[in-house]
Amino acid sequence: MSLKRSPLLDLPGAVAAGGLDAGVAAHYGSDLREQRALVAGQGYVDLSHRDVVTITGPDRLTWLHALTSQYFEGLKPGTSTTALLLSPTGHVEHVMYGVDDGETFWLHTEPGAATALVEWLQKMVFMSRVEIADVTDDYAIVWRPGAAPTEGPLTRSGADSLGGHEVFLPRGELSELTGPPAGIWAYEALRIEAGAPRLGLDSDERSIPNELGWLGVGVHLDKGCYRGQETVARVHNLGRPPRRLVRLHLDGSVDHLPAHGYAVRAGEKQVGFIGSAARHHEYGPIALALVKRSVDADAVLEVVAEDQPTVTATQEVLVDPEVGLHVRARL
Repeated sequence: MSLKRSPLLDLPGAVAAGGLDAGVAAHYGSDLREQRALVAGQGYVDLSHRDVVTITGPDRLTWLHALTSQYFEGLKPGTSTTALLLSPTGHVEHVMYGVDDGETFWLHTEPGAATALVEWLQKMVFMSRVEIADVTDDYAIVWRPGAAPTEGPLTRSGADSLGGHEVFLPRGELSELTGPPAGIWAYEALRIEAGAPRLGLDSDERSIPNELGWLGVGVHLDKGCYRGQETVARVHNLGRPPRRLVRLHLDGSVDHLPAHGYAVRAGEKQVGFIGSAARHHEYGPIALALVKRSVDADAVLEVVAEDQPTVTATQEVLVDPEVGLHVRARL
């Protein structure tokens, strides 16, 4: 999939984002002002750099039910859902955010992920009556604050922990959007505030759903067999996942945000890494980090990178270090 440059980058004040979010605006003059507008229910965020995939055919829901961590059987039109594709050992390989319209399941995923996702899904079709297509060239995602309208374009809502909804719309309609635009920096600040992890930023190749707070969100705990289920169920039943997602409040003593991959240290030991970071309009610099389960939840941590000043950080627990322990027999 070639990089899509959003036409909204031609709006006044637009400053292009980089890295995984290249192709859309980082901000349109002030990410803090844009955050406040979104919180007030105004504006929209251009997420047209994300990949869009459609799955059609009469078997699509039962087929997705068998492949993914989510419960798809009986999914009603207009109902949003999040689903994971796991490796045989339970590591998260893909995260899909989608909604069914009664004939097609529409999903979006991380920028550049559709090619591998579609390739894998097509290998799993066998005799099922499904058709899979990467439609990123034709469709785009836009996020708006507040509840989704009852009529209009297909939207994904309800499962959105940011308090908004995502709209699937033809890519040609991006330039017709009205209202004040907000850049991806404002959206990311609200996402980090909500504690919503992002695959490839707040995870690594060893991440399992239990560590990232995806149980009950992207994993249906009463669902039967799917690839990687044994690991998820074992860790859930026994408790104590190897690592846990935390939200960090950074001390703000330096004028830069820690980049993805910066080390998180407790004392002299590295205990994790920074996933994503942003400046929040109320809380100042915040970040998501994946740290060892054994790290004391009250410990003050340090964010460390070569040739950069050390930044102290306090933790907010997002994933309980003892999650799942309550189902163990106590002797």
